[in-house]
Amino acid sequence: MRRTITLLALLAAPILTAGQVFAADPPKPAVAAAAAASTAPAVPGLWLLTDYPSQTVRPGEATTIRFKLQNSGIAPETLAVSVDGVPAGWKIELMGNGQPIAAAMAPTNDSVALQLRVDVPKDAKPGSQNIVVHAKGATQSIDLPMTLTIGKEVPAKLAIKTQLPSLIGTSKSSFDYTLSVTNDSGKEMTVALAAQSPGNFQTTFTEGYGTNEISSLPIEAGASKDIKVKVRPPQEIKAGDYPVLVKVSAEGATAEQKVTLQISGQGALSLTSKDGRLSGEAQVGKTADYMLVVGNDGTAPIENVEMSGSVPADWKVEFNPKTLPSVAPNEKKEVKVSVTPSEKAIAGDYVASFRAGGRGDSKSADYRITVTTSTLWGMVGIGIIAIALLVLLGAVARFGRR
Repeated sequence: MRRTITLLALLAAPILTAGQVFAADPPKPAVAAAAAASTAPAVPGLWLLTDYPSQTVRPGEATTIRFKLQNSGIAPETLAVSVDGVPAGWKIELMGNGQPIAAAMAPTNDSVALQLRVDVPKDAKPGSQNIVVHAKGATQSIDLPMTLTIGKEVPAKLAIKTQLPSLIGTSKSSFDYTLSVTNDSGKEMTVALAAQSPGNFQTTFTEGYGTNEISSLPIEAGASKDIKVKVRPPQEIKAGDYPVLVKVSAEGATAEQKVTLQISGQGALSLTSKDGRLSGEAQVGKTADYMLVVGNDGTAPIENVEMSGSVPADWKVEFNPKTLPSVAPNEKKEVKVSVTPSEKAIAGDYVASFRAGGRGDSKSADYRITVTTSTLWGMVGIGIIAIALLVLLGAVARFGRR
């Protein structure tokens, strides 16, 4: 038996089916309400359901109408689907998951999403057209009547908004803004994305939680989609507030949303020597002084810059001053470092590592130190060699006569 299901049928009182009876003595109202909320079964059967059984379509355009096949408590069954009452010149297709279909099956206590694609000819005359979607199986037959009315085209309209229009970071930060774009038009549109930012700023778009960069995206009529705008400022940018204007456009409609980067200053330490060379000489057991230069190439002061160093075993290293209270942007300060090689050090090249570390940044530099022995020890060595030669010559002369 064919049953016609409309939106009004969902509001009607449920009809008793086999196996449903009234209790002889109904329980008290409070108990009955609680029992109904927890034990009342869904009305069994098959339905074709849509949120809007009467819709407006436009000449020369394609409209997609969503509906579903709902199964409530009965065995699944294959149902052939078709459409009756298609007006002359119109093209109406039944779709499932974006593909044309001829049958559908809904699991027990579940539903299957379906679509009706309606192509209206450009010369369609104003008025209303009634169509019926059929679903028929071996034991079930159901209908969904719909009314399609030729209407005027709704002007394209877009909206864009974000909950966090201002973010704080440094010049090394990546600023990510999530915006929601809404298509308030009567049809699906492909929305172009663009951003106006200060010079040397980099902006990219991705969809929602995706990773692929995009420049446009399709949005269905009345739907919204989230996009993410990533903004990277140049590292040499000064502290301050920088606006970025995000624009979306489609078919003459535009919408804008301003977001702001609040960039706080960040220091960047540098460490080198006074003459630019990171090398020097020292003698075994004697202190050698070198002059280091600590600079700040960033955009904010760096406070409490502490000097430290790493030298070979049994060596000594000292800094004067040990701590710099503050190094301002573009400022340079000199620090004397005194290095004393070990008394047991062998002549050769050694590497000492010096480090300047403050709040927010640090910098290290390797310093090559060439160690030589004392001149006095060299003279003593020459004297010992000379004495040895004299002793050798004396021995040769003495024993040579024999």
